Amino acid sequence: MRALVITVSNRASAGIYADKSGPLLAELLAEAGCEVEGPVVVPDGEPVEQALRDGVSGGFDVIVTTGGTGLTPMDLTPEMTSRVISREIPGIAEAIRQANRDKVPTSVLSRGLAGQAGHTLIVNLPGSSGGVRDGVAVLGPILRHAVDQIRGGDHPR
Repeated sequence: MRALVITVSNRASAGIYADKSGPLLAELLAEAGCEVEGPVVVPDGEPVEQALRDGVSGGFDVIVTTGGTGLTPMDLTPEMTSRVISREIPGIAEAIRQANRDKVPTSVLSRGLAGQAGHTLIVNLPGSSGGVRDGVAVLGPILRHAVDQIRGGDHPR
């Protein structure tokens, strides 16, 4: 599975601080069996949409973003993602929000989406290291099956 990691951060993209969640996400996806490219670091807004479209046209099986899913006015990753996906997969996003809710009650404030664009699975994760860990804990066990289904595979018997 080819995976692209996109970090959405105005400050990291401007060089104000180093991206921490993107490299962690890339490492965890590699451990889950993906051949990973990135992280590509972009500011929030229109650059997110363009990075997603570039990844879809690049033939990636999965694109996972980190950052831009909160409630601040500049958190626009879900809006940009909705412009790119053709079908939402709400169960993935719901499971990610609930994964560590007892320890981190604010995880339910993430507005991240999951969906399909062509033959690519796109998933938004929060910008924190903990949110990335919790998200990949949900994604890891279902990733190969989800990608296979998007590509037209049958259910295993």
